[in-house]
Amino acid sequence: MTQEYLRVGQAAPDFSADAVFNQEFKTIKLSEYRGKYVVLFFYPLDFTFVCPTEIIAFSERYEEFKNLNTEVLGISVDSQFSHLAWVQIERKNGGLGDIAYPLVSDLKREISTAYNVLDTDAGVALRGLFIIDKEGVVQHSTINNLSFGRSVDETLRTLKALQYVQSHPEEVCPADWQEGDKTMVPDPVKSKVYFNAV
Repeated sequence: MTQEYLRVGQAAPDFSADAVFNQEFKTIKLSEYRGKYVVLFFYPLDFTFVCPTEIIAFSERYEEFKNLNTEVLGISVDSQFSHLAWVQIERKNGGLGDIAYPLVSDLKREISTAYNVLDTDAGVALRGLFIIDKEGVVQHSTINNLSFGRSVDETLRTLKALQYVQSHPEEVCPADWQEGDKTMVPDPVKSKVYFNAV
């Protein structure tokens, strides 16, 4: 029996899990974010090296996501107790300090399995990142291997492009599209307006 893998255009697998936010434990349920966009990113482990750079980078830019009606959720296979211990350590000492969004515990590895990012040999999640729209549909996914991090700038660019085409369904965004750039109409004749302009 072959396993079906999650693809863009499919409903994001729902989950309910323990998390740490504002140095407190809370339960996070993905379906409760319906009506908002969600950037869901997996990272391998607490108390490591590349992971804090990503977690802190997303936290420092959190207001930009919030202003785009978007929530950010970080997930690893660590317990909520490990997450709490990590945020209680100052950044200069290898900790996270306060983070602007929840860190979710996937101790049973059910969420990372559902999103097909679990490295079963290592027992940790690869660096998967998913953008889920207001209807709960996965619109973007990217997975990095363990040793290199992701770009907050590219995540924001992709999110803005997604939001643009969802609010302008008659248009599409070309390569490297940035907010304010020209778009095109996906039509053999009308697309020439874009191509003639560039």
